[in-house]
Amino acid sequence: MWVIDPLDAPGIDEELSALGDVRGVLVCSNYHVRDAERFATRYGVPVYCPSWLSRAVSKLDAPIDLETDTVGTSGFELRRCRPFPGWSEAVAYRESDETLYVPDVLGTAPLFTVGEEQLGMYLLCRFVPPRAVFDDLTPRRILVGHGTGIFENASIALRTALDGARRRVPAALRANGWGQLRALTAALVD
Repeated sequence: MWVIDPLDAPGIDEELSALGDVRGVLVCSNYHVRDAERFATRYGVPVYCPSWLSRAVSKLDAPIDLETDTVGTSGFELRRCRPFPGWSEAVAYRESDETLYVPDVLGTAPLFTVGEEQLGMYLLCRFVPPRAVFDDLTPRRILVGHGTGIFENASIALRTALDGARRRVPAALRANGWGQLRALTAALVD
């Protein structure tokens, strides 16, 4: 099992032990370093981080395995997502079980979605959705850094999020604009 962008929370060790052995910790966002080192130390595993996430790499004191394409033996392929200058994250896709993990660009939390969206896009990314990162993917499940995962009709949810992102900018601005501005400010200060 691979722990991606982890947060240390009450009961998490019991949850993880029920799933199997932790093989590694993966950081996919400059702003998700959080408890990666704590998990790596606790489970005696390495932290993996794409070399292009320079902010994350600079905040990690634990030994880091710098990755650019794949993550150890996890089967995850990493894709660089750069929706606009200054924003870079790693999208992880494992073809064997069609699992997609997206740390920040997409999410299911109310701060990301508007209307009937099951999967929404970060407001600033809606203007020019990063389609090329996702175009050839047909995920069976989508895991996100913000919200719960999607385990049914995931490919449809992904296409809907990408295809309607620009059209729903006004609704996203009204519903989530101030909340996302506060969240962005907090992330940049950290």
